[in-house]
Amino acid sequence: MEDIEDLLVGNGSGSPPGFRLPLNAVGVNLKKNKNKPKLHAKQLSETPISSKIPGTQTIYIKTFGCSHNQSDSEYMAGQLSSFGYSLSDSPEEADLWLINTCTVKSPSQSAMDTLISKGKSAKKPLVVAGCVPQGSRNVKELEGVSIVGVQQIDRVVEVVEETLKGHEVRLLNRKTLPALDLPKVRKNKFVEILPINVGCLGACTYCKTKHARGHLGSYTVDSLAGRVKTVIDDGVKEIWLSSEDTGAYGRDIGVNLPILLNAIVAELPSDGSTMLRIGMTNPPFILEHLKEIAEVLRHPCVYSFLHVPVQSGSDAILTAMNREYTVNEFRTVVDTLTELVPGMQIATDIICGFPGETDKDFSQTVNLIKAYKFAQVHISQFYPRPGTPAARMKKVPSNIVKQRSRELTSVFEAFTPYNGMEGRVERIWITDIAADGIHLVGHTKAYVQVLIVAQESMLGTSAIVKITSVGRWSVFGEVIETLNQINQKSKSVEKMLSEEKCSPCSDPCDSCACSGESEPCACGPESCGGQSTIEQSDVLQNEVLREDQNRRNLIGWLLRKRKNQAQKMVENGIASGSQKKQEWAKGAPEEWGVVDRALLGGLIVSVFTTVAILIHLGFKTMSSK
Repeated sequence: MEDIEDLLVGNGSGSPPGFRLPLNAVGVNLKKNKNKPKLHAKQLSETPISSKIPGTQTIYIKTFGCSHNQSDSEYMAGQLSSFGYSLSDSPEEADLWLINTCTVKSPSQSAMDTLISKGKSAKKPLVVAGCVPQGSRNVKELEGVSIVGVQQIDRVVEVVEETLKGHEVRLLNRKTLPALDLPKVRKNKFVEILPINVGCLGACTYCKTKHARGHLGSYTVDSLAGRVKTVIDDGVKEIWLSSEDTGAYGRDIGVNLPILLNAIVAELPSDGSTMLRIGMTNPPFILEHLKEIAEVLRHPCVYSFLHVPVQSGSDAILTAMNREYTVNEFRTVVDTLTELVPGMQIATDIICGFPGETDKDFSQTVNLIKAYKFAQVHISQFYPRPGTPAARMKKVPSNIVKQRSRELTSVFEAFTPYNGMEGRVERIWITDIAADGIHLVGHTKAYVQVLIVAQESMLGTSAIVKITSVGRWSVFGEVIETLNQINQKSKSVEKMLSEEKCSPCSDPCDSCACSGESEPCACGPESCGGQSTIEQSDVLQNEVLREDQNRRNLIGWLLRKRKNQAQKMVENGIASGSQKKQEWAKGAPEEWGVVDRALLGGLIVSVFTTVAILIHLGFKTMSSK
């Protein structure tokens, strides 16, 4: 079956993003079942209407792989939902399955194969997207299903429509990037996964992703900054920059990563309500920009966290992998960022058992991990991917590969990266619910995961917490204060944050002098000569401790409770109209809340009790006379 793009009527240029081709302009492979009995008129009239009208069916979407794949699925879900399709988490209830695949590891592709087999057995129409069909379009498992390529996600509605009609379609070839402003249904409404480029400049001998995502293709700085501004207006509180190699961004269009980061930081709210997380970057392309990247990582609205895969601690293995850097260059990246960025956290990846890896090579890898004691290490066994140079290399016996993987995992799990955090006061950003359904998940500036017990209404907010205990993978905290984002920040937070948006940290201090008051600039102490991060932390901690003492006062607690209730009603939109919202914000609500009624009831009961006692004492005195 040829690609749809090769069968288009007209000049062959395809359709613009979001444009749905008419049926006679799309080449399809019509499936005909000769054994299928013909339907009589009565049977046709009884056929459910949802099976006839496009846009009324239910779609099940399953995503494998990286955050870039997740973003692609959210874009496809958004377009389908906008066209009228319903989205379901139940594959049994769905009329069609859309499977977004990953080709990085064999287990991911095996899971895809299993799901496709289940779909075929259940006679579900199937559309397969992602890296597997793009990089290996002729694999046996894709026979008889529709496929949509990684750069064709803006035309998923067409593919779904034709597949529901019983046609098998393919849509793979394209020369332009999908638009960033397509409709999107986020898995987490507070998190925007923003792809900044597709493909990469590397040629790693083990990687299949390059076959699917292709050569580097970057979005423009203006389009990405515009997208950031849009999602912040939508209520997003965390932005993840995603790509196959963040560090390579812009090299195909004459810009670089620091230029993009500074442009994005300029769009972030100065109140710290929205945080930026920089995505995975390989060492070669950030070596020349380490100081600029460190400056961005110090910004109050950027997580002090970076994922830098090393893959091996042996130069010989890195050469065999064609990774284009040495172990010492990786060390330079880690050492520089750790030195320049307070609290910097770095995650890395290791492949165990790459072809040709000796005991000495593996020992060097173990020593590297022990030296840095990374809080996050993603350990995987080598999986030969068809069509890659590494698949033709002499393999390490599987039992040795598994043994090395277990050994390195044991070394890593013995680390205690969060010891010493207990008792500390931290600001966190809360964006998710933990898997146990009890805790909410927040992250510190250094992207340490903090679990708290709190109401779901705190999702999308920031809070000051005290770390009560530490675990191996996360820490536990107790909320001291919730930081609201509607001009209701505490004095301690106002000291940290400026009143207006600041220019990027690379600009001089006078460009981010946000008011005439002597408040520290949000651009960071290093660039503006303001308070150091440690000094600000001390001020914040002292403020929090003073407020904690005040909480022992019952009247103070009740007043705060009433004020917080009024603020919460403003934020949740309970009070209607701008005038009513202003009255709530001023502490003069028109309706009585639970605390108000409890206070009034308590006062009334106290008055009646006092009167009853006085009457009783009066009667007792009179009778004694």
